[in-house]
Amino acid sequence: MARCLFILFGLFFLSSCSSFVSESARGKTVSSSLMDFLYPDEKSREAHKPEIPTLRLPVNVGIAFIPSESLSRDGISQREQIDLLDKVKQSFIKYDYIDRIELIPSTYLKGGNGFETLAQVARLHDVDVMALISYDQVTQTHDNNAALLYWTIVGMYVIPGSENTVQTFVDTAVFDVKSRKMLFRAPGINKLEERSTVIGIDETIAEKSYEGFNLAVKDMVINLDDELARFKVRVKEEKIAKVEHKQGYSGGGLGGLILLLLSLAVFFRQSHYRT
Repeated sequence: MARCLFILFGLFFLSSCSSFVSESARGKTVSSSLMDFLYPDEKSREAHKPEIPTLRLPVNVGIAFIPSESLSRDGISQREQIDLLDKVKQSFIKYDYIDRIELIPSTYLKGGNGFETLAQVARLHDVDVMALISYDQVTQTHDNNAALLYWTIVGMYVIPGSENTVQTFVDTAVFDVKSRKMLFRAPGINKLEERSTVIGIDETIAEKSYEGFNLAVKDMVINLDDELARFKVRVKEEKIAKVEHKQGYSGGGLGGLILLLLSLAVFFRQSHYRT
């Protein structure tokens, strides 16, 4: 009887040994929700009249992470957020119909919710369009058979008996601030697995957490490039938005190239006649 109790106690200890030395061992989730931020209450969820947005080109774009739902902290630090936002910025900056891109820390969005907050932040940074990045990251740790060697404190340091999984999802939703119309969105996903010693769980999770965000954003940027290129075509063919030009802007890209080639052709023809 005593032997059975001893075995049961040993199994319980082995199955939870990593929980004694790490908060991460129980698993955790960090997330931010686009829907909860934009529609925090019933009133904000009331249907509004559909409106075709009017984009005055070139547009100014703001990019920001939606603050985490956690009261304690965001899933990633402000410095890490800015680094990741800069990667997203590269997708926007190459298009001629985008003038300026502002990287906006999530702290500007904290303490407020809904399109009213979004409009205030847009006015503060003088942007017409906001790209909001939401995320969901789940970390889990399980002990494998090597946990049998956790009986010694040395084993806790040197035996990689904990299997850590980090799953990350990010999503960029791009809104015209004035009309509150979502123009398009692009997702990104990633899954990482890494073994660690029980003592090294927290360090491994912290490292893989940022790596997961980085790789998920990288995947999202690929999809974002596709959506930005497709959006330009959809505006012309599907009329999903009206387009006006700001004073002094005559467009670029293909239209600008054609205009340049025509000007050069006229110039060379006139030069030929002079000779």
